[in-house]
Amino acid sequence: MIPPKLSLLIGSRKQVAPLVLLIVTGLLHCLLTRGAEPQVEFAVSSQAVDCYDYVEVTLKAAQPQMGNPFTDVTVTGEFGLQGENKPLAVDGFCDSADGRLFRIRFMPSKPGRYDFAVRYRDATGEKVYRGAFEARDAKRKGVVRVDPEFLWHFQWEGTKERYFWNGTTAYWLAGWDEDTIAHILDRLDRLKVTRVRVALNGRVKDGRAWFENVFPTEKFSFLLNPWMAKNPASVEQPEFDVTRFNIDYWQKFERLLAHARAKDMVVSVIFYVDGRRPGVDPFGREGMGGLDEQRYYRYAVARLAPFANVMWDISNEYRLFRDDSWAEKMGALVKRWDPYDHLTSVHGHGDFKFGKSTWADFAMYQSWDESGGWDFMLKNRQQQERSGRIIPQVNEEYGYEDHYPKGWGNDRVAPARSADSRRRLAWEMYMAGGYQTAGERADRGTGWGPDTGGGWINGRGDDTMIQFELYGHIYDFFTSMTWWTLQPDPSLVVSYQPAKKNTVAGSDPAGKVMASRNKEGDLAVVYLPAGGVVTLKGELLKDGLRPLWFSPLDGGTRIARALRSKTYRAPDANDWVLLFRTPCNCSFREYDDEFEK
Repeated sequence: MIPPKLSLLIGSRKQVAPLVLLIVTGLLHCLLTRGAEPQVEFAVSSQAVDCYDYVEVTLKAAQPQMGNPFTDVTVTGEFGLQGENKPLAVDGFCDSADGRLFRIRFMPSKPGRYDFAVRYRDATGEKVYRGAFEARDAKRKGVVRVDPEFLWHFQWEGTKERYFWNGTTAYWLAGWDEDTIAHILDRLDRLKVTRVRVALNGRVKDGRAWFENVFPTEKFSFLLNPWMAKNPASVEQPEFDVTRFNIDYWQKFERLLAHARAKDMVVSVIFYVDGRRPGVDPFGREGMGGLDEQRYYRYAVARLAPFANVMWDISNEYRLFRDDSWAEKMGALVKRWDPYDHLTSVHGHGDFKFGKSTWADFAMYQSWDESGGWDFMLKNRQQQERSGRIIPQVNEEYGYEDHYPKGWGNDRVAPARSADSRRRLAWEMYMAGGYQTAGERADRGTGWGPDTGGGWINGRGDDTMIQFELYGHIYDFFTSMTWWTLQPDPSLVVSYQPAKKNTVAGSDPAGKVMASRNKEGDLAVVYLPAGGVVTLKGELLKDGLRPLWFSPLDGGTRIARALRSKTYRAPDANDWVLLFRTPCNCSFREYDDEFEK
C-alpha cells in the first residue's frame, strides 16, 4: 500500500522539483520491492542423467533486467549426493542479452540420488528452487586426471583407463562455421588425436602474422568475440564491453565442446592466444587480474566446466603480456571456481615456474626443435622429481610442420620442420616419459581453392597431410602396452653405432639412442633414431624375452634377432624401435603371426 503523503506527492508530480521527484520515486521503488520475491520460473532438464554428463536448471525471468544481467544478477547452487555431507558450490550464468534467461549446470561424477538448491538474486530479492535428480553409471570415461598411482601420467576418472596424450594445436578452430568444426574434429578423431588446443579469445587480420597464407573466408574468421563489442569486425579496436558477454559465441563454443566430448576428445580451453596483439586483451596490464578479468574467467568456468572433456590453459605464452604473479593468481582462482577440478596449467616458454603450485596439474613447455626432445624432457622430469612434487611433463609447442621450415640458425636447411622431423621429436619426448602437442602444416597454398589455410592455425586438414598418420603409429605402439609403467633408463644402452647421420633433424644421433623400461625388466623400449647397431645391458632385462622391431614409419613389426648377446642391428638406416615385452604387458601379436624379412 502506498502511504497517503507519498500518493499525494506523486499525484502532483508536476509541482515537485525534479530532485525531490527523483528521491520520491526511489523511495517508492524501495517500498514496493523490499522483501519481494523475483518473478522467475525454474525448469530442470532431466530427472536422470549419466555420470559425467550434466543436469541443467533453466531460470526464466518474467521481466528483462533494468541494469546489466551479467553483473547485477547472481545464480548459484549447491548440489550434493545423498548420504554425503558436503555439497558442491556451483555458479550459474546469464544466457541472454536482455537478462531473461539464466542457466546453472552440474556434472555428477558418482551414481546415486542428488539433491540441489538453486538461488537467483537480483535487486528485488532472492528466490530459491529445490529439487533432485538421479545420476546413472553409464561407464563414461569422465574427466581426465593425473594418474594417482603413476604420477607422470594421466587417467580417465570414470573408467580408470589410462589416457594417452596425443595433442594438436588448432587455435582458431572456433572461428569456423559449425559444419567445418564438426568435420575437423571428426578427422582428428580418425587420426587418433586425443587433445586439441583451442583459443577462447584471440584476433588477428590473417595468418601472415606468422608467415602463413591463411586468410579469412565466408566460413572462417580470425575474430573471436567472447564479449559484446562496439566494433566486432575491427581487428585492433573492437571496443569490447567486458561486462557483457557475446551469448551466440559462447553457445557455439559449447557445441564445439559437445562434439568433441562425444568422441572422448579433450579440448584445452586457452583464455588468450597472442594476448599482446592489439585488440586481444581488453584489460591491459593495468587491469590484469582485476574484477573485470576475473569475471571473464569465472564466466567461462561456469559455462564450460560441466563438460567433462575440458582442460584449462590460463593463457598461451603468458609472458608476452602478463607476469608470473598474474599466472599464479588466475590459476589459483580458476582452480577455486571449478567444482570439478579439471586439469589446469599455463603455457610459457622453455621453463615452467609453477611446478610446486597446487593449481598447476602438469607442466607445459615451449621448446622448439632438438632443444625440446629427449634431453630436454629428461632434464625437466629430473628437476620436477627433485622438487618433491611429481606432475606430468608436456612439450606443448616444439615447432609446427613446415612453419619457419629452415628452423633456427644460419646452418639450417629446409625441410628442418617436416612432418618426419616432428614425429621423430615426438618419439623422443614419449621415450623420456613425457607428452607432446604437435601441429600440422598451415600453409596449403592454393590447394584448397578459396578456403585457404588450416593446420595448426585453425585445425583444417585433408588427406594429403600425412603428419598425424605418422603420429598414429606412436599412439598405436604405446597404447598396445602398459606404457605408464615405463621409466626412462639411459643405462640400459651400452653402446650405439648409427647407420647414418640423421640429416632430417639436422643433428648427429650418435649416442642419442633412447631407452625406457619397467621396474620388473619385462617391458623395455629402445628407440634408434638412425638404424644401426645397439648393445644393451642384459642384466636389466628379464631372461627369455623375445624382441620385436617396430617401424615408426609404417607401424609394421618384424622379428628381432641378436647378432650376439644383447646386440641387435636395425633392419635398415631409418629409425626403429626395439621392443621387449610379455603377453601380460603388451598386446602385440605373437611370433607365429609375425613376419620376417
